[in-house]
Amino acid sequence: MEYVNPLGVEKVSKLLVKFSVPAIIGMVVNALYNIVDRIYIGNYRELGSYGLAGITIGFPIMIILLAIGLLFGVGGATLFSIRLGEKRKEEAENALGNAFVLLLIAGLVLMVLGQIFLKPILTLFGASKEVLPYSMEYMRIIFFGAVFQVVSIGLNHFIRADGNPRIAMLTMFFGAGLNTVLDPIFIYAFGMGMAGAALATILSQAASAAWVVAYFLGKRSRNKLKLRYMKLRPGLALRITSLGLPNFVLQLANSLLNMILNKNLLIYGGDIAVSGMGVINSLQTIIMMPIVGLNQGVQPIISFNFGARKFDRVREAEKLAIGAATCVVLLGYIVTRLFPTRMVAMFNREPELLRFGSYALVHWFLCLPVVGFQIIAANFFQAIGRPRSSMFLSLTRQVILLIPAVIIFPRFWGITGLLHAAPFADFFSSLLTGIWFFNGIKSLGLEKNGEGVEQKGYCRTNGSEA
Repeated sequence: MEYVNPLGVEKVSKLLVKFSVPAIIGMVVNALYNIVDRIYIGNYRELGSYGLAGITIGFPIMIILLAIGLLFGVGGATLFSIRLGEKRKEEAENALGNAFVLLLIAGLVLMVLGQIFLKPILTLFGASKEVLPYSMEYMRIIFFGAVFQVVSIGLNHFIRADGNPRIAMLTMFFGAGLNTVLDPIFIYAFGMGMAGAALATILSQAASAAWVVAYFLGKRSRNKLKLRYMKLRPGLALRITSLGLPNFVLQLANSLLNMILNKNLLIYGGDIAVSGMGVINSLQTIIMMPIVGLNQGVQPIISFNFGARKFDRVREAEKLAIGAATCVVLLGYIVTRLFPTRMVAMFNREPELLRFGSYALVHWFLCLPVVGFQIIAANFFQAIGRPRSSMFLSLTRQVILLIPAVIIFPRFWGITGLLHAAPFADFFSSLLTGIWFFNGIKSLGLEKNGEGVEQKGYCRTNGSEA
């Protein structure tokens, strides 16, 4: 009896819960890697706010590692899902094999570059002379584990697309749980400080990477990681890269944003402002990771049904995802409004940091309620194979609007102006995305051959990409 993929027949709301809830839990748990490090280091007497600033300076680099994982992971998994929807299993496994090799190569390159250029990179990213030693101690070890982080993030998207979102969630639970256990052991018990936090992180990521590779070599996976599909095909690698480009560019822009932000924070508020933004970044991550998880959960549903030309199911999935995302950000908005000082105190209780952090938190999150819609609506275009639209809309919030505001606003209004750059970008990017999205969702199925307006340069010729 032929296997019928539930993505095309099961109730959409049930699918969204089935795929998104594990992804949301998994992403929140995965976010604990960096957040737990900050909590332990921020409360470690010998490190305090300088240690917290050291991790904050390294945060843009961690985002770059995440970006590489998303580039080949999301790109490969999107193509993988579309091919499965078209019942082209061999080409789906080919996408898996090529994406795995791309992840390995990229991770190894980053590891080598990080060791060679560590000090100039951290200085470029805004480390002061006081903070630089803390940041170097942490990031040197993180770079050694770059390949583990990239592989575990990338292949986990394929586990979800393979129809096992629960196992994808367990992968993140496994790694983040191990990190949470190892952190206090290495930081406190062994007295390793910054190096201990980094070592706990890379050991946990190595365990996660081994887990995801074992899944695709074992019996639980429906589609396998096979050696014959690990030979890179230029056309296929280019297609994977193009589909993953919106997420990659967005994260790369996020890294650039954090670098520029750290430099301006240092100019207008000193090291204490850098530390305070590190706390805000952590809280923002806690709020945004459910949206990322929701987006990951809805992506295979939309991609599969788009490939199968079931456009009503695509519309329904997107509507439900936007509603859920809006509820999540509203909850985060309310909590940060009611308890800003308590939120900051979880990371550090130094009076100066508490004052700046709670003030910054309220202003930075001013337009948070519209962000859930903006993220889900922008990524809708990627799920249907229109990466350029998705990339442009995603960049409006993180680059086109926010980075200029971060540079210009503080010149007129100081640190207060800098903190209002985020709500400015959130509001106007959501407005633009709304116009783009509602036109796009109405046109589903109306394009010639249902392929979408951005399929130029891609055609089927004996099952290959042109």
